[in-house]
Amino acid sequence: MTDPTPAPLAGRAALVTGASSGIGRAIAIALAGAGADVALAYHANEAGARQTERDIVALGRRTAVIQLDLASEDSIRALGPAARAALGRIDVWVNNAGADILTGSGASLSRLEKLDRLLAVDLRGTILASWQAAELLGAQETGGVIINMSWDHVLTGMPGLNPQLFAAVKGAVLAFSKSLARSVAPRVRVNVLAPGWIETSFGVGLGQQDDAMRRRIAESAPLGRWGTPGDVAGAAVFLASPASAFLTGQTILVGGGVVM
Repeated sequence: MTDPTPAPLAGRAALVTGASSGIGRAIAIALAGAGADVALAYHANEAGARQTERDIVALGRRTAVIQLDLASEDSIRALGPAARAALGRIDVWVNNAGADILTGSGASLSRLEKLDRLLAVDLRGTILASWQAAELLGAQETGGVIINMSWDHVLTGMPGLNPQLFAAVKGAVLAFSKSLARSVAPRVRVNVLAPGWIETSFGVGLGQQDDAMRRRIAESAPLGRWGTPGDVAGAAVFLASPASAFLTGQTILVGGGVVM
């Protein structure tokens, strides 16, 4: 017997940046599972993006893979038209991608280099992409939804150099998104997801290096565990769906209650 309940995003199309791994990959697959066709933007990990593409095709949804450099205005300018050409329209635009300053070569950058990278990608890139998304979605009769990514600890702070940098940049994304939401309403809704301790590659690596710290982080959460990319993806589907039709300028903290 088939489920008579329609998929909440049936007939809609979405774009997710940073969809080759981690949270972005989970969001893209969850949106497809909710009925949306999904364009996948990636920076360097094409193999990961192609795996996400295969997973979405297996769900019976249309998809497209688009290379994106968020530090490049030209690359951002080409993103929306490429996604719309592939899927016919875009109803949901998720600005998930960000610079990695915690793992790989990013971890060895100087503090000024880390700051410059975060400002160029996470802040400037998100602003430029949001402006393009607002223009594209606002021109559609049915409008659309923009979801930007912040960080739960921007509300409380955390000691350390990397937290200082993330707080400055992700806090700016949150504040910008509120002003954008007021600017583009009612046709376009703008909301923010602010994940906390999520089991991405950084979290997994931290656990391998310091299991005691990993346990302390889990114990600090009222819900008693690390979050998963799927936890964030579930919140993204809600914000993308008609169930959140009366929400704009809001921030959902996906952090197990560490920050309230």
